[in-house]
Amino acid sequence: MIQIVKPGINIDFLGKKRLAFLFSTILILLSICSIVIKGGLNYGIDFAGGTMVQIWFKQGVTPDEVRKGLKEIGLEGSTIQQFGKKKDNEYLIRAESKQSNIEGVSDKIQEVFREIYGEDGIDVRRVEMVGPQVGKELRKKGLLAIIYAMVGILLYITWRFEFRFALGALAALFHDITITIGVFSITNKEFNLAMLAAVLTIVGYSLNDTIVVYDRIRENLKKMLKKKLEPIVNTSINETLSRTILTSGTTLFVVVALFILGGGVIHDFAFALIVGIIIGTYSSIFIASPMLILWEEKFPSTKRKRL
Repeated sequence: MIQIVKPGINIDFLGKKRLAFLFSTILILLSICSIVIKGGLNYGIDFAGGTMVQIWFKQGVTPDEVRKGLKEIGLEGSTIQQFGKKKDNEYLIRAESKQSNIEGVSDKIQEVFREIYGEDGIDVRRVEMVGPQVGKELRKKGLLAIIYAMVGILLYITWRFEFRFALGALAALFHDITITIGVFSITNKEFNLAMLAAVLTIVGYSLNDTIVVYDRIRENLKKMLKKKLEPIVNTSINETLSRTILTSGTTLFVVVALFILGGGVIHDFAFALIVGIIIGTYSSIFIASPMLILWEEKFPSTKRKRL
């Protein structure tokens, strides 16, 4: 295996656990405060319901001109977002609608801009429509998907390792999900089905990294019976450090390439993965593993030989 760090390296990760907990607590509080202050996430059409129209204009058009056109059909309150680069003249128009016939909204948007800029002056690239009830149901199912994933992880790690390991993994996953969603709230990025898929991907990625460290901890617990838990955990983190850097580094490289070159459609998804990979790698070292130490201090294990 390629060694990024020297064999036998012994960085004192756990010696910085209190500082790491403080840093993580600040990030989590900032995330929660942002969501509360803004009254929730910036839900996309998938979850909020309504109509989204992606329009390309042949001539240069400003957001104010787009809003002026929407005002003629009573949709001046719609969200207007430039798509791609400024020179692309492409906009996403999101109109929330609580009416049962949301299809008529997209037709009106297309009609008004064709009247202003001509039949050949615009090109409708995409139209998405979701009813308010469907959006509410999707939000509910998305939340349930995350809860079911967490419960499944708790049961699996409890069976595969021990309950204290499962608690550490869950703490790390809660940490990763909260901060990733918080970053979306702070940056006011849209949270839709693609972002939910990104969150579930992050859950899987972070868990995989945590399991690798946990597996090495379990091996070392058998070898180092006379040592205390903290140095064993610290040694295990150092022994898996090369693998962690290689895996996270190569994955991050690919996702950054998607973020830069993938275009507007995949931009936010790649952004979520970048945040998730960085936070997930950090939590495997500074959250999941130190949680074992905290649990051991409160509830000393009497089953060490069974590990």
